[in-house]
Amino acid sequence: MSDWNDKIVSEFRANGGEVGGQFAGAPLLLLHTVGARSGQPRVNPMMYQKLDGGGYAVFASKAGAPTNPDWYHNLLVHPHVRAEIGTETVELVARVATGEEREGIWNAQKAAYPGFADYERKTTRQIPVVVLEPAP
Repeated sequence: MSDWNDKIVSEFRANGGEVGGQFAGAPLLLLHTVGARSGQPRVNPMMYQKLDGGGYAVFASKAGAPTNPDWYHNLLVHPHVRAEIGTETVELVARVATGEEREGIWNAQKAAYPGFADYERKTTRQIPVVVLEPAP
């Protein structure tokens, strides 16, 4: 997975936030977290949804795997994160969406990108929706 992520990160940065392949035309950001146990910096490319009123949502889908991705555990421990969006880098604070907020964001993502509905069908866990809001 690391090699795959590294290639996407390099392509993203070389092309002002644009990548080809399966992510061509999709909203993609690079999420910078701090390892929950290691304390080391981590960077993960992922699709996002721009939220009304500012902020972004990202999805801990891990392609429908039975466990949450490592980056999700990292931001639970260290919620202050950075994201590269296009050519900008922004400071954000992460929180997990719940209830109606989660359902609204998740349903919009599945409607726009049906692959997320496939991920949901592949797993028994509820896929976390993470809201990234501008840091104060």
